Amino acid sequence: MANDYRSEKVTFTGALGADLAARLERPAGPTVATALFAHCFTCSKDSHAAARISRALAARGIAVLRFDFTGLGGSAGDFANTDFSSNVGDLVAAADFLRKTATAPRLLIGHSLGGAAVLRAARDIPEARIVATIAAPAEPGHLAHLLAPVRAEIEAQGEAEIALGGRTFRIRKQFLDDIAAQKLSDDIGKLRKALYVFHAPTDDVVGIENASRIFQAAKHPKSFVSLDGADHLLTRPEDAAYVADMIAAAAARHVGSDEAPKEPPASDAPEEAPDEGWVTVSETAPGPFAQEVRAGRHLLTADEPAAMGGHDTGPTPYGYLLAALGSCTAMTLRLYARRKKLPLDHVAVRLRHDRIHAADCADCEARDGKIELFEREIVVTGDLNADQRADLLRIADKCPVHRTLEAEAVIRTRLAS
Repeated sequence: MANDYRSEKVTFTGALGADLAARLERPAGPTVATALFAHCFTCSKDSHAAARISRALAARGIAVLRFDFTGLGGSAGDFANTDFSSNVGDLVAAADFLRKTATAPRLLIGHSLGGAAVLRAARDIPEARIVATIAAPAEPGHLAHLLAPVRAEIEAQGEAEIALGGRTFRIRKQFLDDIAAQKLSDDIGKLRKALYVFHAPTDDVVGIENASRIFQAAKHPKSFVSLDGADHLLTRPEDAAYVADMIAAAAARHVGSDEAPKEPPASDAPEEAPDEGWVTVSETAPGPFAQEVRAGRHLLTADEPAAMGGHDTGPTPYGYLLAALGSCTAMTLRLYARRKKLPLDHVAVRLRHDRIHAADCADCEARDGKIELFEREIVVTGDLNADQRADLLRIADKCPVHRTLEAEAVIRTRLAS
């Protein structure tokens, strides 16, 4: 990869007037697009995630500017004077630097708190077409728990020192006040750019529920990419390479020429109205099996796991089948509980699909060959008596998808003209 990109040190002026140290990775060949990378809280542009993803993207034709926020790494300024808003200002200043010296960034990439920062900065960088967050909190206020050991001192004295990642930082009350005042949900909902949310389900620093909140707040186009097995800092090289692959594929899809991006349609609905009642599935990148699923106003992704040659960018077809049965079951129980005024607080459904020998199924009519087995486990909570719980179990079998799976079905297939 050493011959696939070139790296140069640059500096520019940040939001608070300090000189910020940066590194610009450029492809050795033609540049497809330019990206701006925001590192994690108290990290630097040389963190594993920032450096590896930037270099991998440069090798794939995407130039990347990564820089140290004010008071961090090689940048000047006092970290104690910074807050989330100044980080956003530094990002906007970095975009302006690229706009004047190279090409305005088409991609905004942020790791952890940097992910929250690019979500906020995106509104002030109109040229950006893609926003990618990696292990990002849904709100900057998530950081408050890291500062809990010194929060009382900050409140009383106005500032305090705290050790984070083996280094000591001075945090002032303005930082706490600033992150508490930030509400990103509106910015995410008005993003009007393609959003890619990368998160590890087992992230023990910023929980996966943050990715869910970001994804739910956003409008399409949006995608969630699971970083199975990755830690919060993406210390494994293969995790950084995977993120770079996904972002490069996103750039190929959403970033065209260097012309100014067209203004998105005023409506949040898809540009082409879908045919009523139809679901459209078409191949997409990356990998040989990835599919784009358009159901009404909703855009989803289907794929196969890595073990089957896919890239695991979405549920498998059978995963969607189980999701259909599970969601239909939960909705049916909720409708029944409302009609009967049952004290049902919550429904959860776990499902699994398998194929078994008919001879192993005591209550099946078929005796030869294999049959499809759907295992469904329903968890209902609430002040329900035994009869009410039995009723809910009985009603579960009446959900429309359940009946469809058990009924005779006809599938008519034709080649479209």
